[in-house]
Amino acid sequence: VQLQASGGGLVQVGGSLRLSCAASGRISRTYIMGWFRQAPGMDREFAAAINWGSRTTRYSEPVKGRFTVSRDNAENMVYLQMNNLKPEDSAVYYCALDGGPHRTIYSEWDNGRRYDSWGQGTLVTVSS
Repeated sequence: VQLQASGGGLVQVGGSLRLSCAASGRISRTYIMGWFRQAPGMDREFAAAINWGSRTTRYSEPVKGRFTVSRDNAENMVYLQMNNLKPEDSAVYYCALDGGPHRTIYSEWDNGRRYDSWGQGTLVTVSS
């Protein structure tokens, strides 16, 4: 499966952006699609994830209540709607797919090492 993220850009504090991730190839209903981000000089961190079939979601505490992850099965797309953006949300955002045996473990959805495929990243800059 190949992933391609898009939708990043420059936005002011309090603004919104919607990131998209196009997946090519067969997506199993049991796969997990995740969004991670990495700011300059910082480690990659988990933002959100969604189970492709059940639509069960998980969010990190910094984005909970502001970000929404969703997917469109027909179009093989995953989205990350980001509202009320803050300067600390500035980062390169990556979509990723977890098709491995640990994908059924909800507590592992935030573990980037579990993800098999990664998109190229899209830059989000929030200006104050």
